Amino acid sequence: MSEENSAVKQADEKFCESCGKVIKEKAEICPNCGVRAAQPVPKTDKSKTTAGVLALFLGGIGAHKFYLGQSGTGLIYLLMCWTLIPALISLFEGLSLLTMSEEAFARKFGQIA
Repeated sequence: MSEENSAVKQADEKFCESCGKVIKEKAEICPNCGVRAAQPVPKTDKSKTTAGVLALFLGGIGAHKFYLGQSGTGLIYLLMCWTLIPALISLFEGLSLLTMSEEAFARKFGQIA
């Protein structure tokens, strides 16, 4: 029996998507073939549409920052709302949030499960 067929995957291991060899779950690069392993997509319970709409309509007071869990930045937006600078910034942030892909949003604002 060949070594490849007798390999048994442990709980902390996975199969390389390129060569099929068993590698560690946290390995970024396969030591056998050198191909970069796919990174897991983080899970998020936040909606990019909700965050984008909050940024467009209530971004001047930092509502989208509080929604995304960035309380410190949200507090700065709230304290500086009288200058209208946060409103201008949040306009661009809202458009950016609404146009980014779901995967990019999850990578930026999600958590590895």
